[in-house]
Amino acid sequence: MKKIGFIGLGIMGHAIAANLIADGYELYVYNRTASKADDLVANGASYLPTPRQVAAASDLVITMVGYPTDVEEVYFDDTTGIFSGISAQKIVIDMTTSTPTLAKQIAKKARELDVLTLDAPVSGGDIGAQNRTLTIMAGGDQAAFEQVTTIFDKISKKAQYFGPAGSGQHVKMANQIGIAGTMTAMSELLVYAKAAGLELPAVIETLLAGGANTWSLANYGPRILKDDYSPGFFVKHFIKDLKIALDESQKMGLDLPATQGALALYEKLADKGFNDAGTQALIKLWWD
Repeated sequence: MKKIGFIGLGIMGHAIAANLIADGYELYVYNRTASKADDLVANGASYLPTPRQVAAASDLVITMVGYPTDVEEVYFDDTTGIFSGISAQKIVIDMTTSTPTLAKQIAKKARELDVLTLDAPVSGGDIGAQNRTLTIMAGGDQAAFEQVTTIFDKISKKAQYFGPAGSGQHVKMANQIGIAGTMTAMSELLVYAKAAGLELPAVIETLLAGGANTWSLANYGPRILKDDYSPGFFVKHFIKDLKIALDESQKMGLDLPATQGALALYEKLADKGFNDAGTQALIKLWWD
């Protein structure tokens, strides 16, 4: 399986695509803003003008776009979508953080076309994508998962299959619920430590050696101290994810007040103009 299509060249998608090129795969790429593919094309990728053409040229198609509406368009558009150009026995993997419901719709259409599917969102941000240390949470066709294990091994440190279509998205929602808690905790502990007059680099180093050690503190704490609010993961996308998580929770009769509180904080941050900042910009609610 050497011909891979990659649709969606954002911060994480671009890094994954670059690594696949470096591994020697024949890559066909599409992005709504074509110029984002320029360096990939310079390194050997082929740019195609529609997802349909990418699907026709590739054995495996990976999508990693922004929102569920983008996923729906990329797959189902009658003239430019993946399903309008794909042939039987191929595999499609949606790595976008999207809804379990849409993952099931993609799987249903794929079965009609004799195509295998996975919903396989990831965790790890820009650093994980660059360093091949992502975590992949997969649902869908187990046969597809087994066929792409070698590829997943090249871009992640952990890939786990969880069950039928939508399962990967449900695991990602659990992940985002957890991240919401660690991001608010990191922000508030730094606010507290600064107000107490403590040396923040020493606080971070010490807490990482104890029970307060989290991925958020280890990766975003140092960025905050450098006033680096560039996006490893966009605020606007995290808001989207938390809304999906809360919507799915409501369907299951669950009340998640901590996650609701985190969403309210991130929506307040977006209202202050930080929609396109990294999620670590949450500290800006306290620090100017």
